Amino acid sequence: MENTNITTDSKMKWYHYLAVFLSGSFLANVVPHFINGVSGNPFPSPFSDPPGKGLSSPLTNVIWALANLLVGYLLFRFSKTTSKNKLALLIFFIGIIWISIMLSINFMDKAK
Repeated sequence: MENTNITTDSKMKWYHYLAVFLSGSFLANVVPHFINGVSGNPFPSPFSDPPGKGLSSPLTNVIWALANLLVGYLLFRFSKTTSKNKLALLIFFIGIIWISIMLSINFMDKAK
């Protein structure tokens, strides 16, 4: 009987690891914008004045969250990450941790 296991080149290049890191960052950035947007709360976004400091409308935040979700998903798919690649998953979670800490520092002084 012939071996039916299909082997694929599962070797990840450096840019796959960069993509999975950025994917984690984009996907974590969905949370504050989406939560505030669907709750009807103004929240800082890159489109506020000044960018990232002023408040944007809830609709702007929902749209921004959905754009982050799309980009994060596409980067994750591009990265070729699988559950078997522990290093890639670690880098994905480091991306989430990194952006979460950066966002908490940035939004600490948001206008009320």
